Amino acid sequence: MAAILIGVIAILYLAREILIPLAFAITLALVLSPAVDWLEKFHIGRFPAVLGVMLVSIIVAGGVSYVIFNQLVQVVNDLPGYQANIDNKIETLRMNKGPLGRAAQSVQNLAKELGGAQEPSAAPPGATRTARTNTPANPLPVQVVETPANGLVYLRDLTQPFLAPLAILGIVLVFTVFLLVEETDLRNRLFRLAGLNRLNLMTQALDDATRRVSRYLMLQFLVNAGFGALCAVGLYLIGVPFFALWGAVAALLRIVPYIGSVAAGLLPLLLSLAVFDRWMQPLLVFLLFATLELVTANLLEPWLYGAQTGISSLALLLTTVFWATLWGPAGLILSTPLTVCVVVLGRHVPHLSFLHILLGDQPVLAPEAHLYQRLLAMDDQEARAVAKEYRRENSLLQLYDAVILPALTMAEQDRHKGALDPEREEFLFLSVREMLAEFSEKARKSEHSGGRPGSAAPGRILCFPAHDEADEIAAAMLTQLLDQAGCATVSFPLGSATDSMLSLMQLAGNDVFCISAVPPFAFSHAGTVSRQLRARFPETKILIGVWGFNDEIERALQRFQPSPPDKLVGSLAGALEYLGVIPAPEAKLSG
Repeated sequence: MAAILIGVIAILYLAREILIPLAFAITLALVLSPAVDWLEKFHIGRFPAVLGVMLVSIIVAGGVSYVIFNQLVQVVNDLPGYQANIDNKIETLRMNKGPLGRAAQSVQNLAKELGGAQEPSAAPPGATRTARTNTPANPLPVQVVETPANGLVYLRDLTQPFLAPLAILGIVLVFTVFLLVEETDLRNRLFRLAGLNRLNLMTQALDDATRRVSRYLMLQFLVNAGFGALCAVGLYLIGVPFFALWGAVAALLRIVPYIGSVAAGLLPLLLSLAVFDRWMQPLLVFLLFATLELVTANLLEPWLYGAQTGISSLALLLTTVFWATLWGPAGLILSTPLTVCVVVLGRHVPHLSFLHILLGDQPVLAPEAHLYQRLLAMDDQEARAVAKEYRRENSLLQLYDAVILPALTMAEQDRHKGALDPEREEFLFLSVREMLAEFSEKARKSEHSGGRPGSAAPGRILCFPAHDEADEIAAAMLTQLLDQAGCATVSFPLGSATDSMLSLMQLAGNDVFCISAVPPFAFSHAGTVSRQLRARFPETKILIGVWGFNDEIERALQRFQPSPPDKLVGSLAGALEYLGVIPAPEAKLSG
């Protein structure tokens, strides 16, 4: 796999002269494809619709570029009129006696001393006097004058820097036209190349990538347009000339991640330093761009782009650096669409699933695995945060069934394999007990503040742990839920005191024994306790909870022969259902 990745990266780098225009063309085709499809609804042929959309796009882009270019030329022509303000600010900086100014002056003085220390060495005693007299005191400067160039050479020198970008632009437009015209044929060839047995997979992957990239580009256009409009309004209120120009430049430059916003704010900031004779207006310009960028980048874009791209923020930063290193400025602009395609590929191709795990924004650890991992790391604070986060959107019963009990099962499996050392085992069970006590206290407070009890079972419910501490903690969860529902519940601890406690109790006909057992050795331990209770109390119903076991319940009951329990359940919800208990309504957890 590593060799394949290295080969792919090498191909991307070596073939960048072809792949960069192709990537731009695919992105542009995704943007223009909805307009072409819309024209086709009016019975316009595919080729005329593509040509029409391309022509309108080129005219609009050319018009905007022409207006911006003329405005920039006007800004440059107006700069000499602000020379007095520029000189005043430079003089103010020179006269600044603050720490920065003193440091700069010290560096200048040191440079002068070092330069003055290198005096010319004295002439040797035997040197002739003639060599000195022949050297003129003030040598004449020599200037090389080139032959005046003709018009063609001047035109060549003027247009040469623009030839390469124009050539790339032409290739992109040609690719875009062919991609739009041959869209159906290219899609079918891609499906045939992947294989007819993968039509479903390729269809899902292509639709997912197209949808995500198209929506991202549309949202980016809207966000950048709004950013530019707000910048223009703010600059107008501050009084910066050419405010509409800077708003348009800001909207265009924000296409370039991270760098574009800095460049967009730097241009009007420099102009404000030249135009205004005070420092307040440049400070306001800086605050305007900084505030808009912080709000847009940290609040608006994550909220809008998160569901559309499926890329985590850190992965987006790393892939931006990767594509910029690989393809330069073009890679910087194309980084997000390209990474979206890579993440979609990892989501739908099993062999590339590591890409989705590394770059995607979806949690890669289920809540129960995340909880158990933090408990193994002895990080009680983050473990509680995982449980509380799940509790905010789910009931206490769902938290116990879907998160804490599976985490206990993982712990028991590791403990029986000898992979859980005693220190971590003690920390884990103590932390889970403290979580249960905390949730019980919160539930009790919510009950006092207006919660109503659920529907309780008619008789008493006697809960027994099957063998060890994990079984006891699971029994405590069931007891807690039953107490909140208003049931008469008795919880028996581990140890030999159970027999003496049972001998002092007089059982009624509607009482129920509940045996709590956590895998992996749940059946054997629960079966032992069940047989003991059945022998002493043959008329009392017995419920066994093998938490997390939900497959072939009826077949599993045969493992408890010759004296099976009355009911076998695999979840706390199943136990409450069998007991006829309706949990009390719960308020969502806050804080």
